[in-house]
Amino acid sequence: MQRVLLTTIFGALVCQVAAAEPPGDVLHSEHARVTSALAVQSAVTPELMQWPDVLGSAVGLNEAGQPALVVFVDRDGPSHKEVVQALPALLGGIPVRPHLTDKIRAFGGKPGGGSLAVSHTGIQQTPIYLGTSGGWRHDLANGYCCGGTLGALIQVNDIQYILSNYHVFESDIVAGGNNLVSATGQAVIQPGLIDVQCDANQASAVGSLVKIGALPVSNVDAAIAQVAPGMVRSDGAILEVGPLSSQIVGAFLNQTVKKSGRTTGLTHSKVIGLNATIRVSYETECAGGAAFTKTYTGQIVLSNNGSKFLNSGDSGSLLVEDVSVNPRAAGLLYAGSSTTAIANPIAEVLQYVGGVLGGVATMVGN
Repeated sequence: MQRVLLTTIFGALVCQVAAAEPPGDVLHSEHARVTSALAVQSAVTPELMQWPDVLGSAVGLNEAGQPALVVFVDRDGPSHKEVVQALPALLGGIPVRPHLTDKIRAFGGKPGGGSLAVSHTGIQQTPIYLGTSGGWRHDLANGYCCGGTLGALIQVNDIQYILSNYHVFESDIVAGGNNLVSATGQAVIQPGLIDVQCDANQASAVGSLVKIGALPVSNVDAAIAQVAPGMVRSDGAILEVGPLSSQIVGAFLNQTVKKSGRTTGLTHSKVIGLNATIRVSYETECAGGAAFTKTYTGQIVLSNNGSKFLNSGDSGSLLVEDVSVNPRAAGLLYAGSSTTAIANPIAEVLQYVGGVLGGVATMVGN
């Protein structure tokens, strides 16, 4: 049935495939071959998202290095084999490539980490570096505590804020296991509760939550905490990355990137998908809350084989270009599976934060 539906859609679709460009071209979203694939993706994604076991789509590359429509399929779903078989090899002249993966979920914290050469889980001397364990002071429920990564330093209206994820700072939205919901003014701590045996008194309050309510209304998973005086390095330096550029960069296919996070530390990857529409699983509390899903559009997809680039507790990490000095930010990492990692484009994150706070949000850097 799925094959018939897609054939019907593309019976009337005319797609001009651009001639091959010289090797070494930067495959960004305005590249001629990429825009052809984006047009195909835009046409079919609404229907694909209704198929059983389809988690999302993106524009990526096939084995020959050509821009392709990538369809993310839940490898544990009962219909995944039928979905893969129903996908055609080409749509509108664009190659189609299924990508089997487990479910994509928000990468909140779990115990573990700390065996790295540079500790991203330990208590830091103040002012702290970012790219380290942290989270909401009251992030515990139903016998568990959680945390994530304090990702980066941003500035709005001459005030500095720690940038992380909604599900690291704000996601306790029901008065359940701890009888609390997150609120503006509550402390954000370093390390997160998962790294101090769930006892916030062993951690340092490095900022205060400013609720910006990114979920469910926006297309980003972002949250901020106003920096407590003297508690965070004013240059925004990140563990094992150093200070950033104040400029940002757009993602492109095969772009080499890195991140510094609570669980896996400094890791490297590459961009394998642009403009992803992706379904992400969440819970309403740290643990044991009600499950819900959020569908994002326009996301960045990274390679994450074996969860070596991004794992639970790395949520909130800043995605930056893989250069040694003053890298530019490309995205804010928040979710993934054992094969992929997902980031909000940083321009969209800054636009949302600035809009809520009534100013222009910028990265703190050189």
